Amino acid sequence: MPSMTLFYSPTSPFVRKVMVLLHETEQLPKVELQEVQLSPTSPNAEVNAANPAGKIPALRLADGSLLFDSRVILEYLDQQHSGQPLLAVSSSPRWNCLTLCALADALLDAAVLIRYESFLRPADKRWDAWLSGQQDKIERALAHFEQVASSLSNSFDLAAISLACALGYVDLRQPELAWRQRYPQLAVWYAAASQRPSLLATQPPL
Repeated sequence: MPSMTLFYSPTSPFVRKVMVLLHETEQLPKVELQEVQLSPTSPNAEVNAANPAGKIPALRLADGSLLFDSRVILEYLDQQHSGQPLLAVSSSPRWNCLTLCALADALLDAAVLIRYESFLRPADKRWDAWLSGQQDKIERALAHFEQVASSLSNSFDLAAISLACALGYVDLRQPELAWRQRYPQLAVWYAAASQRPSLLATQPPL
């Protein structure tokens, strides 16, 4: 019987991070999925009640309390299973993992903002310099992950989950970016990571 409720959308890359963790830690049966559709211009009243920021994912716990955003939910769920923690406990590896999580989220944030600006905003109101700035953030993040790609293969931790979901979103929304040609070590890592059952089971619909 599910003890938690996850407000989610199958197309949200931030939700996908949570879903991947649920698969990796075999916690999916604990969670009831409540699908919602929303955008910055189309809020959802139930989501707003669960998360004042009006964003998903949001997780309602058994006692009725609520958790958001995805990073908070990931850390919480990582403490609810008996397997190997996906966030290191010891100091240095922990801070390194959290820093890489933040960079993966920055990459993802930039990609989502580009999507909003180029898809939702009318063409005559788009700000090309702003779009270019967001694209530069993506390139800097990819360049850093290329440098640390060899260390990513040590374990599929929270940083790896965050990065894999960010790269999946970039592939979905910016297939023309062709980032693999410029970041071959990262491409090798992602080719292997993307075949994990958790990533295959959570692929967003086209």
